Formats: sequence, structure tokens, C-alpha cells
Amino acid sequence: MVLDGIRVIELAEALAGPYCAMLLGDLGADVIKVERNRGGDQSRGWGPPFVGTESAYYLATNRNKRSITLDYDHPLGGEILQRLLSSADVFICNQPSMISLERRGIDPETLRAKYPRLINCSISGYGFTGPKAEQPGYDILAQAEAGVMSFTGEAGGGPLRFPIAIADMTTGMYSAMGILGALFARERSGRGESLDMALFDSQLTWLANVGSSYLNAGVTPDRWGNAHPNIVPYQLFRGSDGRYFVVGVGTEEQWRRLVEILGSAEVASDARFNNNAGRNENRQELIPILQGQFGSLPSEEWLRKLKEADIPAARIQTVAEALSDTQTAARGLVVELEHPTLETARSIANPIRLSEKPIVYRLPPPLLGEHTRSILRELGYPESEIVEAQIEACRAGA
Repeated sequence: MVLDGIRVIELAEALAGPYCAMLLGDLGADVIKVERNRGGDQSRGWGPPFVGTESAYYLATNRNKRSITLDYDHPLGGEILQRLLSSADVFICNQPSMISLERRGIDPETLRAKYPRLINCSISGYGFTGPKAEQPGYDILAQAEAGVMSFTGEAGGGPLRFPIAIADMTTGMYSAMGILGALFARERSGRGESLDMALFDSQLTWLANVGSSYLNAGVTPDRWGNAHPNIVPYQLFRGSDGRYFVVGVGTEEQWRRLVEILGSAEVASDARFNNNAGRNENRQELIPILQGQFGSLPSEEWLRKLKEADIPAARIQTVAEALSDTQTAARGLVVELEHPTLETARSIANPIRLSEKPIVYRLPPPLLGEHTRSILRELGYPESEIVEAQIEACRAGA
């Protein structure tokens, strides 16, 4: 495993931090999830749906981890947390403010002085600098303020939130990339690194070419719904059976082949549609013509014809259809792990494919505090009644 021998301490809840830690766990890191002694990770309660005592949301982002419950504001809990950090290579934390980190002795400056090899990754809504640094951050706020919602939705409609927590997941992925880079740098320098990761920063990267259009050409994006602002046709169509499919024509050769299988003399002879620039300028006239043609046959018949003509196209699948797709099965994209109370916990696989040290799915999402005693034994705490009593008091929040 790529990260065999690397220990990650995750003091994080919800999605961004746990998702980052799970990615590192998939790569072989020993991830210890530190949870509040009452309730644990808030995502455990984010349902329905629930599967037994666990929410499906929690099961999505917590495989390949062990769970320990601590009251880290209690003296013993704080001591255990520090002992965990002294054994760690990476610390992922999403405490809401620098004040709360300093109060607990887990702020970047303190950690850098105590554990110079530790890679400390802090995840927050807006980072530690700027006028919004202390404001709470949620995915929907990042989507709103980073501009993404302003051009998401149908033309003439209102702004739309992307239904998946893209700010959280993007921050988790960028955080994992930053941590991997810091681990590589540590091999050369012998010193750790502090990462200041923010949902707002990560979501802003989604502007990509749209942001470039504004920065370099002063162009603000419109809402295009399922259409593409620069490529035509590149959008949704409907067959005679009412089922939707998408077609993406990215080259002039693909357009020529599309015109052939449509058999439309009207389109073939119209100079306005001869190239992408013309099609873009005259899309209001072109798209209804294409939809009229596509409405003449069932969607599956068009998908067959498009495939034979080597024109990119795909049916609109439901979640159930996507997860049962033959490609999903062939690529092993659904993970099944034995679970102590659910029999089987299922989740979406890690898409990283390594030839020499592949991803290994070792542990199901842990029950709350499932590994507390075994982790404490690893840290050197003796099996004595006094220590056990202190630990129980700590876990109870005394």
C-alpha cells in the first residue's frame, strides 16, 4: 500500500475532513477517527435513510478508519489526543476557529513546535486569513459565494445549488493532494507542513474556464441549463419514447457524421451550421430542428445509431441504473465490506488505480468508539482499574 506506515489522526466531522481522511485510508494509511463521546461525527445523524444505527451519509465517507471517542476538553482526553498526535504523521482537523484550536493546544504554531514532522491540515469555511476567516462555513455557502450557483440552472430561471456537496468533496480532494505533497517534501526536508484549506477557496476553482473568460475577456457566464456555452450541439435531447439522452459533438467531423445519420437536408444545406461558431451563434434555430429529428425514433435506437457513427452520446441513467451498470461492475466501483452490525456496508470505490500498490479496502466504517480500548493499548495505557475508570469518566464527559 502506498501509505503503509503513515498514521493519520482525523478530528473532523461531516464531509470535507472525513472524505480527505478516507482517501488517505484507501491508500493504506492508518486513520484514527477521533469523535466526540456523545453522538460522535454529526453525519452519523444525517438521515434518513438509516441502515441500522448508522446513517447512509456517514457510511459513504468513513471506511478504512478506526474510531476512538474522547472528551478532549477533559484533562485525560486532552492528554490522549496529544499522545495520538505524537504518534502521527498527519493531523486533519476542522475546528471552526483559531481560538478553539489554541485553547486546546492544537493550533498550527503549537503543533509545529511540539511535533516538527507532523503534517497539520486545517479545514474551514474561509481559511485563517481574510475578513471572513472566523465565519462558519457550509457547502451551500461556498457554492453561493464562489459564483457557481449564479450560472447553474435553466436559462431564465433562478440560481441552483448543485445537489451533491461539491465544495466539501473538492476541499477533501485538494486537502488529500496537499497532504501527499507535504509527505513527499518531508522525505527531503525532514520537516512537516501546515495546510490552511478552505471550502471557499476550493469551490472557487470550479470556475475554471468560466473564471478565465471573465478574468481575461470580461465575459460573465449565463445560465445554459443542460447546454454548453461554447459547443453546439452538446446537450440533452429526447427520443420518441420520452427518454432523455445527451449528445456531445466536439469536432466538425463528428458534426458531419451526425448530419449523415439524421438525414436532414435542411441542416446539411444551411451555411449557418457549417462550423461550431455558426452553430453557437444560431443555436436557437438549430436545436429545435435537431430535437424534431431526434423525436422521430426511440432514444435507444438513436443511441445505437450514434454509437455506430462514433458520436459521443449517452442515456440519462438513474442512480440505481448507474450503480448497476455493467461498466460499474467491470471496474469494481462498488465496495462491499463486512460490518459488525449491518452485515455488509457498501460505498462508492476510490477511482485511483495503481498498478503496483493498488487501493485496499480493509475496514468498514467504524461504530462510534469501536476501537477506543485497542487504540489506548497501542498508546501504552495500562489495563488497570484506575486508568479504565479515568477513561470512562473522560468518555462520559466528566
